Amino acid sequence: MLTSKQRAELRSEANTLETTLMVGKGGITENVIAEAATQLEARELVKGRVLEAALLTAREACDTLCEALHAEGVQCVGSKFVLYKKSEKKAQEAARQARALQKKNANPVRRGAQERRRQAKEAREKRNEYFRQAAIQAAIDRRTGKK
Repeated sequence: MLTSKQRAELRSEANTLETTLMVGKGGITENVIAEAATQLEARELVKGRVLEAALLTAREACDTLCEALHAEGVQCVGSKFVLYKKSEKKAQEAARQARALQKKNANPVRRGAQERRRQAKEAREKRNEYFRQAAIQAAIDRRTGKK
């Protein structure tokens, strides 16, 4: 359920939208529902129009589509209506962009400290490996009687 502020924001966004969904004299068919679902997944906000030949009003068409798609009716004016449905694909893309931006704007001091810790760990591991190999070689030399 949308709040009045959210609905007002969506109405202002819908002013610049082109009408992309048409309901003709056939009414709300499976093709219209499928097209509306596709557009809602791609854009989240869709502006539609009921043609004069249709036997429906814009309000009836909007309510029927909202019920079929589990969407929200934002606005009905004259023969035009606006539908909104939060898109999972868009939400995931926005989250991915936010993570990328956050990673890009990470604290440089922290990044430098992390890099120094990583280098120190690599040096420690290299040194430990050298001494491990030296100990193994010394044990082999003692066993074989070499000095």
